[in-house]
Amino acid sequence: MKRPSSPKIYVGLENDLNGGMTMIGNVIRDAWVFGILPETETCEGWAMSRIDAIHQQINAEWDKYGCMVSRLPDDLRARHKQIYDEAMARARTRGWNPDEIVDEVD
Repeated sequence: MKRPSSPKIYVGLENDLNGGMTMIGNVIRDAWVFGILPETETCEGWAMSRIDAIHQQINAEWDKYGCMVSRLPDDLRARHKQIYDEAMARARTRGWNPDEIVDEVD
């Protein structure tokens, strides 16, 4: 008899691959931008279903702005820039190289 699989648990933004520069990392950072999650929340130990629920909320927020950073109000655009600039700098110190990812796609 097959055992039911346990829910997948997220390792947390700080422990994620590529210094957190992943799809799930983007969901968490976007949740910070829109005030859905506090910036102290890394989602470590969360079931993927909880992250999926947050992702749906974020999609609804992005839809208001045509999914474009340039259409965000000034305060949200500034917040987005700050959060993502800090995340990219931190990820680079952990070995993330965005050029390597582009090279892999080619």
